[in-house]
Amino acid sequence: METRARISEKLTAAFAPVRLVVQDDSHLHAGHAGSRPGGETHFSVDIVSEAFRGKSRIERHRMVNIALAEELAGGVHALAIQAAAPEDGGPARE
Repeated sequence: METRARISEKLTAAFAPVRLVVQDDSHLHAGHAGSRPGGETHFSVDIVSEAFRGKSRIERHRMVNIALAEELAGGVHALAIQAAAPEDGGPARE
């Protein structure tokens, strides 16, 4: 299973998001630190979930990092996170 699909699957299982967009940004980082041939190293996540209600930005990021610990330890070099609760309005933007 490709990394983007695994990230989507794990975040869906952990947070039952009302919005989830996982984007592979590896092509934007070719030649940079952590980049590998074939990509799948740099990702951005935009997630909106009730699980983030009442949580600070740092708490939300920690929750996502914990859910994706295996991916972060095994090849994902960078993960940009936009995490919000539904009442924050619109797409997750911090």
